[in-house]
Amino acid sequence: MKKFFAIICLAGLLLACGSKPTPEPIKLANDTLQNNQSGIIAHEIGNAPFFSADSAFAMIEKQVSFGPRVPNTKGHVACGDFLINRLKKFTPDVIVQSTTVIAYTGEALRIRNIMAQFNKNNTHRIVLFAHWDTRPFADRDKENPKQPLLGADDGASGVAVLLEIARLLHLNSPPLGVDIVLFDGEDYGDAGGKPETYCLGAQYWSRNLPVPGYYAKYGILLDMVGAANARFCQEGWSLKYASSVVEKVWNMAHALGFGNYFIMKQIDPITDDHYFVNTIARIPTIDIINFDPAVNSVGFGDHWHTLKDNISIIDKQTLHAVGTTLMNVIYTESSNF
Repeated sequence: MKKFFAIICLAGLLLACGSKPTPEPIKLANDTLQNNQSGIIAHEIGNAPFFSADSAFAMIEKQVSFGPRVPNTKGHVACGDFLINRLKKFTPDVIVQSTTVIAYTGEALRIRNIMAQFNKNNTHRIVLFAHWDTRPFADRDKENPKQPLLGADDGASGVAVLLEIARLLHLNSPPLGVDIVLFDGEDYGDAGGKPETYCLGAQYWSRNLPVPGYYAKYGILLDMVGAANARFCQEGWSLKYASSVVEKVWNMAHALGFGNYFIMKQIDPITDDHYFVNTIARIPTIDIINFDPAVNSVGFGDHWHTLKDNISIIDKQTLHAVGTTLMNVIYTESSNF
């Protein structure tokens, strides 16, 4: 992503996670068909609809086509409008939470959190999160550290998975209430500063829930879920606040044959959007994030916070693993759990 800024508690290390004209539209996956042009083998437990990695990939391409999605830029506005209209194709219950937040630089950022509800009247609900903005500068890029990111993985991948899930929820009514929330202003933080300089949209949403009395049984955050050979370890805040959800999701992934992505390894806490959902909104929420301290000095892929975070690093097999796992979690959940 990223976006987001992480704190690796064990090491005490604080990590951090320009607009262009809107290009010609990219052809998207058919909204009424579960296309599988990649020939990916279906993985399914029960009656979960097939998750199309092709459709998710097209959604990443579409977001990247707007350029960097940095708050206060034309690309950011155009992409936000697209996401809102896309979700409105699948449910009439879309809430846009517009506000202005102050960045660590003192700049006022115009942001929009976008929430889509499915099976709205069911009081038994889960919520899925991702962030749709991109980092304003590639601070880990050795050649162009001041350039904004395209954020194909850090931002667009999680959103794309949720957009494909939204399409499937529209075609196949889920057994419980499902909400999708796209956070804004996640990655506009100080690489050497405090964690609260990140996740501004999640902090605002958690303090100002857009649905009166809103509560979900649990939440799942997706962050950097599109790169090849991703490693989703069991993150510390997730284990502290929602260990049963970690167990549910990782066990499902292994049952589906995705154990090479969902690693049974505990890692230190990362300050991401889910931290503020847990501590402010009090919704037990986990983070599915590509992070493993054994990979390199920062734990993230080499593309993290560099200009390498473009469509070339996206792998449909990774999208398939994450999306299929979530679809099976949703459709095997009891309607009154």
